[in-house]
Order: sequence, then C-alpha cells, then structure tokens
Amino acid sequence: MSGVDDPLVVHTPDDREIVLSRLFEAPARLVFAAFTRPELLVRWYGARGWRLVECDVDLRVGGRWRFVSQGPEGARMVQAGVYRQIEPPHRLVCTELFDDQSYPGETLVGHEFTELAGRTTVTTTLLYATAEGRDTVLRYPMARGVGQSYTRLADLLRSTTTIRGEQP
Repeated sequence: MSGVDDPLVVHTPDDREIVLSRLFEAPARLVFAAFTRPELLVRWYGARGWRLVECDVDLRVGGRWRFVSQGPEGARMVQAGVYRQIEPPHRLVCTELFDDQSYPGETLVGHEFTELAGRTTVTTTLLYATAEGRDTVLRYPMARGVGQSYTRLADLLRSTTTIRGEQP
C-alpha cells in the first residue's frame, strides 16, 4: 500500500519546467487548506532544519503571499508572489520570486490537487522564465527540500481530520 511514505516524483518535461508529485492520505480539501492557510503552513512548510517565521497569505486572485523562512545558523530565505488562479480544492496558481534569487525572472507555480478515494495527489508544475533558471534550480537540493517538507505535510495530514471553520 502506498501512502505516508510515498516518495516525491520529479519530472522535467521540457527545458523550462519541473513537475513534482506526491500522494497524500487525505482529502483534497484538507491538502488545499494546508497549502493556503498560514496556521497550517507554519506547521509543515520547509526542509528539515527550516521553518516559516513569517507567513502572509491574501488568498484571492491578485492577492499577494510572502513566506520568510529561517534555517540553520540563522540563514534566511524570503519568497513571495501573487495568486493568479484559485479553485478550491482543486487548483492553485501563483507567481514566485525569491529575494536572493540566483536565476532570472518570475516562476509560475501551479498546484493541482487530485482526489481519488479520499487520497490526494499534489502535482506542482514550476515554469521558469528561462531554461537556465530551471537548470540552476535543478542543481540545488530542491527535490530533497520539497521531499522533506512534504514528509512534514504528510505527518500533519495524518494528525488532522478536519480543519477549523470547515464542514467535514
């Protein structure tokens, strides 16, 4: 049986895209909430040793988001963007730009939440402005970091059957 220990799958369908996917043992509405609600994001977002110390989400088309992460030895990472498409609990699209970005242009990030029998596959497509940008990111430990973050998300989802303010 697959589930909580499902690995992150990484594909590179073309020279500007990275596609990440993972199955979670939770309904799409809970997974979508974990991606969009600050009180949940701070509980899982970030690789091992990193945590969100600021998490601003203005969840509306045209609304901005901004995450400030703190890591080992006080390292700091700031990323932000604008929501472009919001279709709870199926789709979330936003831009992304890091304060200390090492590659050109904004990245378009699309999350698809596909539920089947109470389990949800999250498929994230990262579309970079240039092929060089995508290649730069592939040299980073991004897949390891996202994998660790998603492991934390799986743990959170296992302990959460409902989200405050939502109908079961």
